[in-house]
Amino acid sequence: MKINPSEVKRIGIFRALQIGDMLCSIPAVRALKSAYPDAKITLIGLPWSATLIDRLPQYLDAFIHFPGYPGLPEQKFDPREFPGFLEKMLNARFDLVLQMQGNGSIVNPMIELFGAKYTAGFSKNGHYFPDNGLFREYPESGHEVERLLALIKHLDIPEQGTHLEFPVTSLDYENLANEKLPVSPGNYVCLHPGARGKNRRWPAENYAVLADLVAEKGLQPVITGTNEELDIIENVVKRMKSKAVIMAGKTNLGTAAALINNSYGLISNCTGVSHLASALRKKSIVISMANEIERWAPINKEVHKVINWAENPSLEAAFGETEKWLRE
Repeated sequence: MKINPSEVKRIGIFRALQIGDMLCSIPAVRALKSAYPDAKITLIGLPWSATLIDRLPQYLDAFIHFPGYPGLPEQKFDPREFPGFLEKMLNARFDLVLQMQGNGSIVNPMIELFGAKYTAGFSKNGHYFPDNGLFREYPESGHEVERLLALIKHLDIPEQGTHLEFPVTSLDYENLANEKLPVSPGNYVCLHPGARGKNRRWPAENYAVLADLVAEKGLQPVITGTNEELDIIENVVKRMKSKAVIMAGKTNLGTAAALINNSYGLISNCTGVSHLASALRKKSIVISMANEIERWAPINKEVHKVINWAENPSLEAAFGETEKWLRE
């Protein structure tokens, strides 16, 4: 059921999640903008995602900070901020709000409080959702990109491709150049051993083996990550025989993208940075720890090699795949 474009001038997208989740939503956002080209689209999400407005102005026009909600783990709920947030929602006077957070079991009642003319999104059997024909049951299988596009299809909106996007700017490259790294483009490999969930982290000793392999092949290992992941990075570095350039905690999202884009390729867990490499179309090795390949592994298997560690926990096999990847 598609809503007539003449009725939709202001759209809100609710998706308060992290970088990988957000990048996987871009194909759905792209299709939405194509269907409603004259509509102003506002992203309602976590503070960091405000940066996407400047980076993807062809799809996103504005941003509203979401202050959290009881039951959502991504951000601590602040009840003092919530009344002001709801006032912003009502003042935005949305014609359409899409709930793209998940199955809606927690947030669908909250979405109704935004006061939009129409609301659409995902639902779960046995939980509340508006009976307006614009909600569909949340898919429990398939890639995250395809799950979100299932909602777009439900709204009779044509797809505009499944590829991810993350433009890297001249300022990103300038900021990277200011770091004065002892590497040149194409002559280093980024290794990203961190991940938010411990169940997604490949052992440090395994990363050290692959980092040493990178060095043996004449490339410089560059270890990336956040400040919160410095202990993970240190655990890898102390197990290495070769020397690494440590960039953990020294990059913002744009600089990290420039760093990856200038590299030979990326080796990472199945986490947000793997989706960044996918958006950049930069070759990568993605190590899937939690049998989550169907949902989160990169779609383009020609560019990205996925190692299913949950199915075959063989360091020898991972070493062999990496060695072959380094010769390509």
